[in-house]
Amino acid sequence: MTIADLHVVDPHYHLWDLERLSYPWLMSQPHYDGIAGDITTIARSYLLDDYRADQGRWKVSRSVHVEAGYDSTDPVGETRWLQATADAYTMPNGIVAAATLQNPDVERVLAGHRQYANVRGIRQNLNWHPNPTKTVLNRPDMMSDSQWLSGFRLLEKYDLSFDLQLYPSQMQDTARLAANYPEISIILNHAGMPLDRDEAGLALWHSGMKALAAQPNVSAKISGLGMMDWHWSTESIRPFVLDTIEYFGVERCMFASNFPVDRLYSSFETLYDAFAEIVRDFAENEQRSLFGNTATRVYRLTR
Repeated sequence: MTIADLHVVDPHYHLWDLERLSYPWLMSQPHYDGIAGDITTIARSYLLDDYRADQGRWKVSRSVHVEAGYDSTDPVGETRWLQATADAYTMPNGIVAAATLQNPDVERVLAGHRQYANVRGIRQNLNWHPNPTKTVLNRPDMMSDSQWLSGFRLLEKYDLSFDLQLYPSQMQDTARLAANYPEISIILNHAGMPLDRDEAGLALWHSGMKALAAQPNVSAKISGLGMMDWHWSTESIRPFVLDTIEYFGVERCMFASNFPVDRLYSSFETLYDAFAEIVRDFAENEQRSLFGNTATRVYRLTR
């Protein structure tokens, strides 16, 4: 099967207009992120035309935009801009918006996002790590917080999925969360972010991925591996790609670009060529699931 034969859906990328909107992590100095490293080259506006140009010979037919660290004082502002972009240019076809689920006003925020036709889910970054340069939260137990759980339960009311970004040490707690709320679709970001590559870290990733995969309402995006391996190669990411597929199956796995963040580590073509090489011996229907059909179903894309 050739690239031209594939219906490519990218379920994880970001846009930002730094001339009009506020993204503190991109606009602060110096341009450095604890996980991604030096982000100077992406600390500029990245619009739909830039994203399309980056695709090269891999042409994306549908896409899902994931919240990009927009100004938290106005979380619906990013969604408003993205929906206007979609109405004018047909993309993004799905929007995963931002919400802080433990906030007292979270229902107002969810209702605000839900006004927009392309909104499909919510992401709240839950990464906690004992290394302060790699952590986002200041506590490891957010998913057991009663106020946070109250917000999480509202996702079912508003027919929203949850994009899950965390580290392997948090996966067992998430598996219990998924079991307790089987009606809420949970999409694991970046293959579970296997950041710590020593024996203990990899063991934690494998056990956590198995626990999450045991819950039928959890799917996995294979993306963002460059953040954990800045000098990655097809062979270095191969085991993480194949193990994720083994645990979740092709019907619950989807390839994604994480652009422009992963542009720090490779071109779009290099990344998708690597995905294609790793699964080149898979059956055609399995490849179609990984490159597009799973994302279309999980994110309920109709446009």
